Amino acid sequence: MTSSTKSFALIDCNSFYASCERVFRPDLAKIPIVVLSNNDGCVIARSAEAKPFIKMGEPYFKIKDQLRRHNILAFSSNYALYGDMSERVMMTLESRLPSVEVYSIDEAFADLTGLPEPLDQLGYSLRADVLQITGIPVGVGIASTKTLAKLANAAAKRWQRQTGGVVDIRDPERRDKLLKAMPVEDVWGVGRRMTEHLKAMNIKTAWDMSNADTATLRKRFSVLVEKTARELRGISCLDMEPTAPAKKEICSSRAFGQRVYDLKGLQEAVASYTTRAAEKLRKQQSLCKVIQVGVRTGLFNPDEKHYARSLQCHLPYPTDDTRLLIQAAMQGLDHIYKEGPAYAKASIMLLDLCQRNEYTPDLFAPSQPGGTDHLMQTLDQINQRWGRNTIKPARVPASPGWGMQRQLLSPSYTTRLDQLWVAR
Repeated sequence: MTSSTKSFALIDCNSFYASCERVFRPDLAKIPIVVLSNNDGCVIARSAEAKPFIKMGEPYFKIKDQLRRHNILAFSSNYALYGDMSERVMMTLESRLPSVEVYSIDEAFADLTGLPEPLDQLGYSLRADVLQITGIPVGVGIASTKTLAKLANAAAKRWQRQTGGVVDIRDPERRDKLLKAMPVEDVWGVGRRMTEHLKAMNIKTAWDMSNADTATLRKRFSVLVEKTARELRGISCLDMEPTAPAKKEICSSRAFGQRVYDLKGLQEAVASYTTRAAEKLRKQQSLCKVIQVGVRTGLFNPDEKHYARSLQCHLPYPTDDTRLLIQAAMQGLDHIYKEGPAYAKASIMLLDLCQRNEYTPDLFAPSQPGGTDHLMQTLDQINQRWGRNTIKPARVPASPGWGMQRQLLSPSYTTRLDQLWVAR
């Protein structure tokens, strides 16, 4: 017997960043863990054991004593490890399922329509496969729409012991029971502000939202909110997107590990961020027409001079050439740099993007040379094979003083040969 009606699953990794830290550290299996943001600033992920004691977004310097008191371990964010583990999880799902939409680094939708019943058994099988192959625990929510699948997944994680990490709410009775139990803020796409507005309309649960007048929701909010309400009723309005749409803008921005006081340090940072943005640009097969460079000082120290400025630079032709993008960024930086302030952050925005297959060059205007395409392709292939920054622009330093501070960084077990897991 197969599922003839539309059926979706949302597979979501449990406490993903914390789970990644545990894969190669079996001794951390029951130890509460938090993961910190860039420059070890604040908490961005918590294991289940840490959630009762630490709030999301807490500044690290304020909770050090609290972490010690509850024997909670903190880790700096290790994005190289998390990205690689995410790819392994998604590859495992794609090997088992006919249609997978990667929604974020730790979750994916799957179209289960037409697959053999019972689908909840497929969910348990997926959980076991992902855990065995990658070491990452996941939850699975199954429903007749993507929004309901997201809600079912939340239930699977909230009541993991009772459900075994899999919840199927395609049955209308089970669906309605869950909708009545879930607060409206747990509905996919409903943020804090919208929650306040919805509660003012006496819409407090997912069940209330599913029964709300869709025309009123559309008028008060948007078409997307109307679709959300319809999806909660079991009417599928959101289709699968196996290929993520190309981004219309690409940003590369980070706070410095320590203040930068001179133009040279800013040039290094801007060149580094531009290089990363150009890699993302080429990965999605896009070309850039405008680049924006920005710098700013800290926001909260009253003893520091405050300064912030950005500038857009138009490129001579649509390009994905790292060299040309850096050249334009340097020219923009020269115009906005001001001597004296202690700079805390730089940013690069690639704007007015177009896809290669959508762009027709002007016969009488300059265009990117064919040799550039081959050079950039070779550059990416080398860095992909041997590691990022194996080949890099000369302006990008190997160990910059302004670089991100990560004092609690775990090894990159899967992406660096010198940090491979060692069994003793």
